[in-house]
Amino acid sequence: MAAPPPSSTPPATAANPNPDRNSKRKRKPKPKPAKPAALNPNWAQLQAKLPHRPAATHLGKRKDRDGPPPPPDAAEPSPPAEGKAAVKLEPTSDDTSLTKALAVDCEMVGVGSDGSKSALGRVTLIVQALKVNSFGNVVYDEYVRTVERIVDYRTRISGIRPKHMNKAKEFWNVQKEVAELIKGRILVGHALHNDLKVLLLSHPKKDIRDTSEYEVFRRERKRRSLKDLAAEVLGAKIQQSEHCPIEDARAAMFIYNKHKKGWEKHMKDQFRSKKKLKKRGKKKSAESNGNDPNVPTVLL
Repeated sequence: MAAPPPSSTPPATAANPNPDRNSKRKRKPKPKPAKPAALNPNWAQLQAKLPHRPAATHLGKRKDRDGPPPPPDAAEPSPPAEGKAAVKLEPTSDDTSLTKALAVDCEMVGVGSDGSKSALGRVTLIVQALKVNSFGNVVYDEYVRTVERIVDYRTRISGIRPKHMNKAKEFWNVQKEVAELIKGRILVGHALHNDLKVLLLSHPKKDIRDTSEYEVFRRERKRRSLKDLAAEVLGAKIQQSEHCPIEDARAAMFIYNKHKKGWEKHMKDQFRSKKKLKKRGKKKSAESNGNDPNVPTVLL
């Protein structure tokens, strides 16, 4: 009997010796992410007692970040300590009503043959600092045309330049207006004898409050600069470059206001004692003239 002809189709075992294994490979699902393990109750209890910290921020790749990451545990900046913040000598209202006290500051220019003689170049008056007017507003501020020719504008200190003289007022007009404003009022300032000298004015001593003369502000009995006093008493920086008479007058006024109660008491006590000494002197002179046996009595 003849053998059957060979089949063109290979046997199944030869082409796919393990069909069940291949089918499993094709149908194998993707591995599912593992579920987070349940939190141990003891750890949860401990975590609740620990201080709360903000959750970490996911930053992603460096190229996707908008900016550098904040430093870890960065605390918010604490507000400046009381009295340490820089004080700005600016008014808080536009009230220019005249007050019992006025602060004055003058800037001088140089006149004479070599410019060493001082003359009034600018004068500023500030009203007293009140609750609604914390640092005082300007009631008078004028550049002054000097009687003599200006030789040195002293711009580095005075801040005055030739252009300011274009609209400057005549000295005699300024002098008259300032005299009317300060009459009968307390005059506050620093080294006021210099200001009054260039204004060619005088003022009652009992109505002068000079921050360079008040004993409380002296150091080892020496006068101190307004810049030094403003930094210590007010925490304010003034006279960093050119002087500003508005700023200087405000500084003097605010220093006066801070020490007003003690300063006024000191002035009252001082003048009261002077009056007592005067009365004693007059009384002694009258008694000595009337009762001294050595003085001959004139009979008419």
